[in-house]
Amino acid sequence: MRTSRLLARSGLTVAAAAALPLTVTAQPAAGISGISVSTTGSTVSVVTSACTQANGSWGTAALLTSGQANFSQGRQVALSGTSVSQSAAWSGITPGTYTVVVMCANGTTAGTQSVIVAAASVPTISTTSSPTRGVLGGTGGTVRDYGAVTMAVGGALVGSGAVAAVWYLRRRSRPHRY
Repeated sequence: MRTSRLLARSGLTVAAAAALPLTVTAQPAAGISGISVSTTGSTVSVVTSACTQANGSWGTAALLTSGQANFSQGRQVALSGTSVSQSAAWSGITPGTYTVVVMCANGTTAGTQSVIVAAASVPTISTTSSPTRGVLGGTGGTVRDYGAVTMAVGGALVGSGAVAAVWYLRRRSRPHRY
């Protein structure tokens, strides 16, 4: 009886401890942006689901440099997409720090997020020398096709070598009779 009460009490404690992280993360945090910004090379893209369509438009996204202060000064692109997700992209962006602002068609701001565009790395090209005659290591990597006759002669030599080795070893293992 005592063991069952202890197990019931500890089971409730474990269940409460397991549920604690879920209740902490379930509450929305203040200041979280409703946009997701990513970069690939010199392309910056933004995705949101916060905007609703008004008068055939989802809204506009602007890419601002560090010297630009408001939405109208930025490089603007119209949002496109569906009621589930809207997106915009800018290509040919030079390396630096930018701010992406998304304004929905109804005049609300979906979010603001900073992004860093890194300089693209230039691959180095080096030359290596290759053998002039190619690989001459067998049928899998040969440069030249040897034909059926050459293969048959080679097989016969290998076979006769195997027969000679067996004959020699058997003869050697017999006791000598004089």
